[in-house]
Amino acid sequence: MSNVTFKNLNGQGITMAAIINFPAGFDASKQYPAIVVSHPGGGVKEQTAGLYAGKLAEHGFIAIAYDASYQGASTGEPRQLENPYIRTEDVSAVIDYLTTLPYVDAARIGAMGICAGAGYSANAAINDRRIKALGMVSAVNIGQMFRNGWDNNVKDADAVGLLEFGSNARSGDAGNAELATLPLAPMREEDAPNAELREAWEYYHTPRCQHPNAPGFMTARSLTQIISYDAYNKAEAFLTQPILAVAGSVAGSKWMSDDLLTRAASKDKQLHIVEGANHMSLYDVPQYVDEAVSVLAPFFQAKL
Repeated sequence: MSNVTFKNLNGQGITMAAIINFPAGFDASKQYPAIVVSHPGGGVKEQTAGLYAGKLAEHGFIAIAYDASYQGASTGEPRQLENPYIRTEDVSAVIDYLTTLPYVDAARIGAMGICAGAGYSANAAINDRRIKALGMVSAVNIGQMFRNGWDNNVKDADAVGLLEFGSNARSGDAGNAELATLPLAPMREEDAPNAELREAWEYYHTPRCQHPNAPGFMTARSLTQIISYDAYNKAEAFLTQPILAVAGSVAGSKWMSDDLLTRAASKDKQLHIVEGANHMSLYDVPQYVDEAVSVLAPFFQAKL
């Protein structure tokens, strides 16, 4: 395992922070397939993304978990900006870096993510042909989630109030040192609208997996990018790579995995259901994570 930093070449002057996980018996004179692992919205590389990266490395991959621009140990101001277009570009920025490493086989690079990180990975795969295979765990298309609700019961047009809120936040931010924020996960247990999202509070704000670099909120101004964003935009034409989506049988977010698989042009796409798991279970509950890795590892081994 190695902590690294590198320049993001997307024009914002960002330095990315990442952790590279190496397979057992790593030999720097050889070349290995690599997987870029993207964290959920509000998360950092030391949480679920790092857990999956470490487990994938055990199966022979170079696996890199990184902090998004403006978040974690990566640089950029304002802090906690969750601009989905930038987060998509971050995936490709990490691939840029991987192609400079002599021990990475640049022809065998995959991408996977958890929650919003899976949606960003899908969007990156649509745009970036260097991604040869896509894995997703508890996938969330962050635009859909904010527009349509956790249970997909809100019409797009009815989300206009969130655009108003984000637009007003930008005006309020102008000239102020402290920017308006909005929770990405419930900040208090009593704020959780259901048992599944109560687990999101527990994950980010209790010893279960809290981290000082993962405050669980974003800048409210991010809404003006998020609401109209579609992580699966043009998947019908350009998402042709092999896809494996992993979702819990009782996950409220499962519909977003289903939507991607329906829309993707790929002829090689599959959904693995983890019985009994909800959205958050697949972040860190050992039996569910191990089942997810048991299908992700052979998928990437076969496709990369």
